[in-house]
Amino acid sequence: MLPIDLIIAASALLALAILTAATLQAWQGWLALKNRELEMRMGSRGYGAREIEGGAREGAARIEIADLKERIRKLEAIANGVDL
Repeated sequence: MLPIDLIIAASALLALAILTAATLQAWQGWLALKNRELEMRMGSRGYGAREIEGGAREGAARIEIADLKERIRKLEAIANGVDL
């Protein structure tokens, strides 16, 4: 017959393994749920084919591009020694 300490340790290890497996499965289910919610939210807002880098829409992307062009002009003026 096995000593009682060994039986208790084996039972505790088995319980820990079962709890870990159940927690992992619940975590994966929660991630799948959040992923579906995110996909539904992105689909309803018109993202997808029209999505621009960084998730910005076309109008916001145009503003960002204009801002970047202005910064480039300023840097080029600084490099040429022109005061703005």
